[in-house]
Amino acid sequence: MVEWITTDGLTGYDDAVAFMEARAEAIAAGTADECIWLVEHPPLYTAGTSAKAADLTDPDRFPVHISKRGGQYTYHGPGQRVAYVMLDVGARGRDVRCFVRDLERWIIAALAEFNVTGLIRPGRVGVWVERPDKGAAPDGTLREDKIAALGIRLRKWISFHGLSINIDPDLSHFDGIVPCGIKDHGVTSLVDLGLPVSMADVDVALRRTFDGAMTARSDICEQTVS
Repeated sequence: MVEWITTDGLTGYDDAVAFMEARAEAIAAGTADECIWLVEHPPLYTAGTSAKAADLTDPDRFPVHISKRGGQYTYHGPGQRVAYVMLDVGARGRDVRCFVRDLERWIIAALAEFNVTGLIRPGRVGVWVERPDKGAAPDGTLREDKIAALGIRLRKWISFHGLSINIDPDLSHFDGIVPCGIKDHGVTSLVDLGLPVSMADVDVALRRTFDGAMTARSDICEQTVS
């Protein structure tokens, strides 16, 4: 049983972390169900466990929160759907790498609901989309922008933190960091791609695609991460 919670308005980051940590403890103790929490934050930057100081290019722009999730710097703000995943990875195969692949597959499936093709690229965390409207990259390939980020932490085999999908955030807010340490690519959103998609639309897509992405673990995934 996975409980879905959607919180309207803007949720403070410290409040979100406190909720996740308490819920993860309760799940591990067997006193609460797994949980997907859909939130939206005020503008802020978070620094994951691999964050480099040089990648915070405008430290005074927004509050900066030190996070124990994996990854580097990322931005959260209005117009971005954050999905915090408090799930029992121990009961889902005890394979962290495959669990991350499941999350990536979930994002891609949700984007496909809007006819957007999400891509996974080696060495680049998150989900990407090709931008033929921006011309070719220096190596002749199509330019690609990041549309979704993810970073998790595990405690007692329970995950928390999660993923974010850019629906219609102010993309200039990403200028204060090097998102996930990647300098040679841009950031986009569903609205930036020309799609009049709402937060509610994305919430429906996330719920509709969750079971198929997260429970249909395939032999391909097992082979990829072995």
